Amino acid sequence: MKKMWAGRTDGALDKLADDFNSSIHIDKRMYKEDIAGSIAHATMLSECGVISHSDADKIISALADICEEITSGELEISPDAEDIHMFVEAVLTERIGDVGKKLHTSRSRNDQVATDTRLYMKSRCQRIEELLLSLIESTVTVADEHKRDIMPGYTHLQRAQPIVFAHHLLAYAEMFKRDLSRLDGAVSRMNVSPLGALALAGTTYPIDRRRSAELLGFSAPAANSIDAVSDRDFAVELLSVFSIIMMHLSRFSEELILWSSWEFSFIELDDAYTTGSSIMPQKKNSDMAELARGKSGRVFGDLMATLTMLKGLPLAYNKDMQEDKEALFDGADTVIACLEVFAPMVRTMKVKSENMLAAAKRGFINATDLADYLTKHGMPFRDAYKTVGRIVSDCISAGKTLDGLTVAEYKKYSELISDDVFGEISLETCVEKRISEGSTGYASVEKQIKSTKEYLEERKEKIQ
Repeated sequence: MKKMWAGRTDGALDKLADDFNSSIHIDKRMYKEDIAGSIAHATMLSECGVISHSDADKIISALADICEEITSGELEISPDAEDIHMFVEAVLTERIGDVGKKLHTSRSRNDQVATDTRLYMKSRCQRIEELLLSLIESTVTVADEHKRDIMPGYTHLQRAQPIVFAHHLLAYAEMFKRDLSRLDGAVSRMNVSPLGALALAGTTYPIDRRRSAELLGFSAPAANSIDAVSDRDFAVELLSVFSIIMMHLSRFSEELILWSSWEFSFIELDDAYTTGSSIMPQKKNSDMAELARGKSGRVFGDLMATLTMLKGLPLAYNKDMQEDKEALFDGADTVIACLEVFAPMVRTMKVKSENMLAAAKRGFINATDLADYLTKHGMPFRDAYKTVGRIVSDCISAGKTLDGLTVAEYKKYSELISDDVFGEISLETCVEKRISEGSTGYASVEKQIKSTKEYLEERKEKIQ
């Protein structure tokens, strides 16, 4: 098949080279964006007098038909086409003849593909935003239902201090809110139009790049024509955002997996999000969480592949950059697939509050509060720390807990301890008296839930 770029060469490639050069298998998913960009370009050309209004009408009408037919399945995208841009232009020219050939005036595939990719990723990012909001909503809903359920908080995966389950969940809500903020920034920087940059140097025709940018919903045209076609910072930045999202999902997954094990038994994932074993009938495996954890590495790889592809490229466009889309699209697809499963998985999990409380009662997680008690009664904190350390060590040897000691036993360590110590080191008191902003105290957690719900409402209003 002769290529539209035939001229300097005869346009005939070896079959293996042709397949190697082709990107239709990956960029065909951008057919709507490619056609939208072409319609905007034709509209702008006619408004600027570069082509006639009648020619533009024919082009736009034919492009609309092509888009509708591809969507319905009536027109199949040929796997023999070099890319989606060449396929659409070839079909257009077949249908309306020489008029169709005018569409590529003041345009190159370099600015065309950069435009299509940005448009396509804007829509994918919108879907990711919707799914992140859904996950935050699921998380805060479960948090609201368990805002007084006490569990052990951990550092180094060792029981550390008592917290409420809602407080732990809301930490993830904060991560996902930051993800949305990063996504907002990346999309805003991506939202400039490369159209009219052509191969790299612009054009001699009196085109209006601001008009085509406006028609496509971009905030402005790219400021430098070389940068417009060679920039893939937006791909790197989006993949960086996707990688951070996946890192957060992986951390959340790890905890869901641990919590649903017999060793913890803090939660039970719904049957719809678990699988069984082929030989062990008792098993209930948290495969969806494990897959989300595993797929994080895939997205990290997409980011590294894109950075590596770009690191040695001179300006402006190079064929290497064709590799951007497969990694970028895979990153977006993977994030979307994980988020689609994650929100309902969190929302439907069963929380075993009694097991969390039982675990919190073991492990001396109120030791810090005992040290604070001594400090408030006049003992320097470092001395209090050492004193409580000795008490804990002796309790471990004797098989006792801090609230299982008598006042007489406590007074062997310090005369500052009296009957009121038991109220001070009860788990409920340990949680309730955490009054600093953002803490695990009941009042603080209520504020965090309220703030997160308000955040969701504000974001939803903006989307609408």
